[in-house]
Amino acid sequence: MENRNSTSIKKTEKGVTYFERPTVIVDGQEYRRLAIQTHFVQRKESYFELYAKYVEPLAEAGDILSWSEKIITLCQDHTVDIEDVKLGWWAKNLSKLATSNDAGIAMDEPYKLQLAINLAGLPRILFAVFCGGVGKILGKNGWFYKVAGHNIAGIDGFYSRSSFKEYHTMAMLGPREPDRVCIELYERFAIANAIVDANDFGCVLLGSAQLPDKEVFMKIIKDNPAGQSDEMTPLILIKKKN
Repeated sequence: MENRNSTSIKKTEKGVTYFERPTVIVDGQEYRRLAIQTHFVQRKESYFELYAKYVEPLAEAGDILSWSEKIITLCQDHTVDIEDVKLGWWAKNLSKLATSNDAGIAMDEPYKLQLAINLAGLPRILFAVFCGGVGKILGKNGWFYKVAGHNIAGIDGFYSRSSFKEYHTMAMLGPREPDRVCIELYERFAIANAIVDANDFGCVLLGSAQLPDKEVFMKIIKDNPAGQSDEMTPLILIKKKN
């Protein structure tokens, strides 16, 4: 893959504002990537309505849509408010042993660790902490999350450094049945689409429907064109460039 441009250009077309991200070439094919700007999506909004408002005016046959997992999670209201998380002794003290993560909240945030304990149970989390420590000694990352399970790695929020105050006191647990959501969107709008958990350190495919080639798709979004800033661009419309 190679970048053809180094800057993004903000455009408005058919009533939709987007940032034209640098084009990429994958396996000899060049792709445009439109990072579509939305409003701040609230809990229980409809992803069908979001598509109709922001994507449908720009979509053409053969396009692919990448959804940020945050948007689907908010639409499903698969969230937890910090006031509903009772902080316990284990979370307060174990969080002091964890390392921070510039990509988002990590287990050094006591409330995230408490939420992990609530989801997986204390015995499993203690075992995951042990395995994570062994992994660090061996130079292996991610063992804590693999052992903990319950999609704890996908928890986002309780993030005081976010420019959006809503994320300070709310955690998102990840989308429910992401493949089913993508299939519903394809059946309704006939567009290949995927839900990804992306940050500046990498992208994970959570669900998809009718992607022509998953490996090619992942290469196209490898550099996280949705971004991590406050641009509010959770939708990436991918177009082949002739």
